[in-house]
Amino acid sequence: MASQSQFYHQTRIPSTYARWWKHFYENKLAFIALVIFVSMCLVAIFANFIAPYDPTLSFTDAIHKPPSWYDAGDTQFLLGTDYIGRDIFSRLVFGARLSLSLAGAVVLLSASAGIFLGVVSAFANSWIDALIMRVMDFILALPSLLLAVVIVAVIGRGLPNAIYAVAIVLIPHFVLATRTAIKHEILKEYVTAMRLDGASKTRLFYHCILPNILPPIIIQLTLAFSTAILEIASLGFLGLGAQAPHPEWGTILSESHNDILFASWTVTLPGLAIFFTLLSINLVGDGLRDAMDLEKNK
Repeated sequence: MASQSQFYHQTRIPSTYARWWKHFYENKLAFIALVIFVSMCLVAIFANFIAPYDPTLSFTDAIHKPPSWYDAGDTQFLLGTDYIGRDIFSRLVFGARLSLSLAGAVVLLSASAGIFLGVVSAFANSWIDALIMRVMDFILALPSLLLAVVIVAVIGRGLPNAIYAVAIVLIPHFVLATRTAIKHEILKEYVTAMRLDGASKTRLFYHCILPNILPPIIIQLTLAFSTAILEIASLGFLGLGAQAPHPEWGTILSESHNDILFASWTVTLPGLAIFFTLLSINLVGDGLRDAMDLEKNK
């Protein structure tokens, strides 16, 4: 008797996430950006093993030592030292840990509050929806950095307050993304069918709407992460966020910006770290959006 496999051929259909990954992987620029970002995250995680020195340790006999590829450089300090002899490479490595972890905390807070308010706004009565949206419109009407500076000036400077300020600034973006996605899905026929079937709002959201609004929320998470890094660095540069000797990238720039004429590496290298981090995150976000759009338009 012939085996069953000779009569039946089973075709495995990839999951939605697998198809997203396939489209994303085909975008080489986005994939390279993902590799760069993952590498930065690994550097942040293993900072204790990668950095040769403590980021606050000063070498008084090596003040403003140029990077090792300069004629006056020293291989002991790969990227040179700053105005009090601290190793810049070590400070950038530990700064990656601090900057990325702070941005992650900001995104977690803002996403939790923003998605919750977006869901409430989409399903609540019209007056509650109008009240939430007017508050969000007011926050969005102000420049984000200016609003963050005002909040920090009111509640006080420091890392915790900087996190709260940037999180408040980012909440409206999650509210709008969530509310818009839900309002768009509610109008579709499958949602109407579940309503006619007697599904409650809770069941309708978790089992019907939520899986279909994940793409815009995921994209918003990547954009918010890059914005959080930039806002935290800006507050640190202005002296309102992380305070010395914390090796946060914005604080490093603030401490060394007066030395740009005769020790340009102390400003250029932290600036490049911020630039390439933001660039990689934004390219990953663009790649995710393109991959999800390709799958959606099929």
